[in-house]
Amino acid sequence: MTQISVVVPVFNEEESLPELTHWISRVMDTHGFSYEVILINDGSTDRSWTVIQSLSSQNANLKGLNFTRNFGKSAALDAGFRRAIGDVVITMDADLQDSPDEIPGLYEMIINGGLDVVSGWKKERHDPISKTIPSKFFNGVTRWISGIKLHDFNCGLKAYRNKVVKNIQVYGEMHRYIPLLAKWNGFGKIGEKIVQHQPRKYGYSKFGLERFLNGFLDLITVSFVHRYKKKPMHFFGLLGTLSFLSGFGITVWLIFEKIYSLSNGLKVREIVDQPLFFLALVALIIGVQLFVTGFIAELMTSNQSKEIEYKIDEEVNFDF
Repeated sequence: MTQISVVVPVFNEEESLPELTHWISRVMDTHGFSYEVILINDGSTDRSWTVIQSLSSQNANLKGLNFTRNFGKSAALDAGFRRAIGDVVITMDADLQDSPDEIPGLYEMIINGGLDVVSGWKKERHDPISKTIPSKFFNGVTRWISGIKLHDFNCGLKAYRNKVVKNIQVYGEMHRYIPLLAKWNGFGKIGEKIVQHQPRKYGYSKFGLERFLNGFLDLITVSFVHRYKKKPMHFFGLLGTLSFLSGFGITVWLIFEKIYSLSNGLKVREIVDQPLFFLALVALIIGVQLFVTGFIAELMTSNQSKEIEYKIDEEVNFDF
């Protein structure tokens, strides 16, 4: 029985991989864990896959998946989650900024602490202020919207009970919100552990400031999908009803006003000459369109499942 699966997305990290895998193996052997390390090469343009193949030939606990091209971190994690067989699944980045020495503590919190998810918190960061300040703002907004009291949603070092990763699907850029996906799927025992943040030793960061903008857009997406994926008419129908009733109300008022003016001998302005008429017309049309959108969305989601968005070219050391 495998106790721990370590899932590591890899993108252009050929220099750090030997040190990282040796470090993980040393920690596992010291604590007597049965383990596997799944390295997912996400379309690297350097020698990362060659290095993974070489390391895997020397250690049967190291397993590799090679994507046909770069599909993103979420796809890499999802592929690793599907293959992981350990009781506890731990994710970490391949750049050596996540310390494998944290693995025993994370494992303990899942197995003996009764938690479903443990998220790392890099309380002391070795990053420039241009990254730390936006990160704090991003995490604050995410805490407020999600209701999950974590300080570092974007930390790559996390631990999950195996049944958690088997019951969620990570796609797009949703890797930042795996605790949120877990909570919405019924795994609400989520904890946090302060972890070491190592200075970058090789290469450079693969993420720019645009990830924070993308992060907010992804948060809106994942919140909307969770609330309305199975009932899109509740969203579009509500907006459609409000828009239609607004247009209908304005129309009734315009008709009443004209009838009243005619009956009292007042000067009557043509309805089509009034801006309110066009506002009412637009509101009515939008209301109907939103209703139709809701119906179409209901039909599309009734039997639809998310397709796998990545392709695997090669794999090593997997028995199935």
